[in-house]
Amino acid sequence: MHAVILGAGTVGCSIAQILVELDVNVCIVDEQREVLNRVEEQLDVQTVLGSACESIPLFQAGVQNAELCLAVTSRDEVNLVGASLAKVMGAKRTVARVFNPAYRDFSTFDYQRHFGIDRLLSLEKLTALELAKGLSAPGLFAVENFARGGVQVLEVGVIENSKAAGQTVRELKLPSTVRIGLLVGEDGPCVPSAEQVIRPGDKVTLIGKQEPLNDIKILFEERTQEVTSVIIAGGGEIGLHLGRLLDKKRYRVVILEADEDRCKLLASRLGSVSVLIGDATNRTELEEARVSSTDVFVAAMGRDEDNIVCGVEAKELGAKRILSIVRRPDYANVLEKIGIDVAVSPREVMAGEIVGMVMTGPINRKSPIAGGAAEVWEVQVEEDTPCLGGQLKDLRIQDCLIAAIVREEYVEVASGDDQLRVGDTAVTIVQKGQEEAALKWFTPVKAT
Repeated sequence: MHAVILGAGTVGCSIAQILVELDVNVCIVDEQREVLNRVEEQLDVQTVLGSACESIPLFQAGVQNAELCLAVTSRDEVNLVGASLAKVMGAKRTVARVFNPAYRDFSTFDYQRHFGIDRLLSLEKLTALELAKGLSAPGLFAVENFARGGVQVLEVGVIENSKAAGQTVRELKLPSTVRIGLLVGEDGPCVPSAEQVIRPGDKVTLIGKQEPLNDIKILFEERTQEVTSVIIAGGGEIGLHLGRLLDKKRYRVVILEADEDRCKLLASRLGSVSVLIGDATNRTELEEARVSSTDVFVAAMGRDEDNIVCGVEAKELGAKRILSIVRRPDYANVLEKIGIDVAVSPREVMAGEIVGMVMTGPINRKSPIAGGAAEVWEVQVEEDTPCLGGQLKDLRIQDCLIAAIVREEYVEVASGDDQLRVGDTAVTIVQKGQEEAALKWFTPVKAT
């Protein structure tokens, strides 16, 4: 497999290292010769000197024969143009890293489709999602987008006094644009039938359109909710995304940020979040922020050392649970000893995403869900595949659940009456251990 990486910064080099470990042939394109020299000393990769959005350097990097091209420079516009150009030149799959959330807001304009890019990637949002999952609060929804943002996957724990507890799937009366893709109970994971009873303690994975998903959250929430207090140390992009992810009805969020201008920006973008000017590495300022009474303290600053220091201080002051971003792998062994409950590594988050992209065949993307009990696949439907044999209800596909269908510019949650066509993308939930059987539905049958 051949992969091209546009940008030799920290993220580009980390991705290159991951791909090399997967025995992928890698070529990196960057405008700075000294940066490429350092890369060549550290990694077994090829390099090309030049702009990430010019055709000649991309051609020299072999993008026309690349299975994967990742544009991860520090500039959104360069990444969009570079990934788009790579796709036109022949790269099978292209990914552009973007910082500006406007580029991922499909409700205003579909930049991904306009530029012909397979995926827009925000490492900061992915890291924030991992932190949100680490909160381990009852009923926490962790959100991921699929099918160009057309469908969302939500994971929720069933609470004893929620409306869903004790009811069958049929009795929930979910809208047609929402499906239960997976249920993890005492007997393990399953795709539930209409008569499956939802029990307290079950983990339910929902997939569907954003608005109806938001409407049915009430079914899984406590009838009388307790508010969880969260203090986020660091108002960078990760802190911003985490503040957005936490439901204002369930969480009372405070962001502690030292830069006054950044505080003003956060306050303008996060109406339901309190923003305080303060240095989280200063014990006195942590005390003033009332860290002693908070349920969860999240250390999300730019330096590992700062995150560890303020995490330890918060623990000593009385914070009940400590989450921290830790980038250096050599710190992993000491975190539990010093009171860090959950550590999230952006590199490991990114590694999981990259591994999901490194594949051949019809699968465009894989993402684990339900703690690894299953995966969500985005699968390209090709000619002469068994999944084209008729309506989904007649195919009796038992190895996976086809949850949504992307067809040209439309995205729809799938029903039993739907029929796949060549060129569609099928958003599919596959249980662990069923990958080989599920893949057969999307593998072309060789003519005899």
